[in-house]
Amino acid sequence: MNETLQLMHSHRSVRSYQDKPIAPELLDAILDAAWKGPTSINGQQVSLVVVQDAERRGRIAEIAGGQPWIAQAPVFVVVVMDFHKTHLGVEMAGEKQVIHDSVEAFAVGSVDAGIALGNMITAAHAAGLGVVPIGGIRRDPQAMIDLLDLPELTFPLVGLVIGHVQDDAEPKPRLPRSSFVHRESYQAEDLAGHIAAYDDTLRRHWQDIGRADGEPWTANTARYYRQVYFPKVAPVARAQGFGFEQ
Repeated sequence: MNETLQLMHSHRSVRSYQDKPIAPELLDAILDAAWKGPTSINGQQVSLVVVQDAERRGRIAEIAGGQPWIAQAPVFVVVVMDFHKTHLGVEMAGEKQVIHDSVEAFAVGSVDAGIALGNMITAAHAAGLGVVPIGGIRRDPQAMIDLLDLPELTFPLVGLVIGHVQDDAEPKPRLPRSSFVHRESYQAEDLAGHIAAYDDTLRRHWQDIGRADGEPWTANTARYYRQVYFPKVAPVARAQGFGFEQ
């Protein structure tokens, strides 16, 4: 197995960082890994907002629900779905953009943002840095929009903490591979057994690393998915100019 695959297979989310800057050329190389990634129809409907100012990072840590590693690490990158950019391009072509009034816009914007996020994660790991993705910025998307001066037809989807690792983390076990990789068609019949086995695996993992607050996968997932845990996403997206009629 080559080094890149080994890095990708050993991913872990780091939440402890040194007070040490990232060299500008290294940060640019990580950002360029996202910039060079593929996008649907070459629409490039993703932009990055790189936040290094300590006060702004502290504010984002609050917006995300109190996540101190955002303020601790030297860089926070916000991955923005950007149909403002495409809107200008479509107008320059003499046409009217309508894609932002569809669910497809959020689908394609999220897919392309995920590709950019994944590329940055791999690039940062390859550079020996730690990362943790942050979906918590959607807890109060309007606050993020105001903080970053985001224009209409944009939406802050996810962020990425990047920094030099202070205390490393352990890779978290995953659901059994056969619940993830399906051959030819979706294999549903064994899922309940896979989930039960994973709950046991995760319980042992939490015990091994001394996490008394660690929950089984079923309980943790239920705690979030029994509700719409970021209810401001839809109204703020609509206020940004996105519709969901199609």
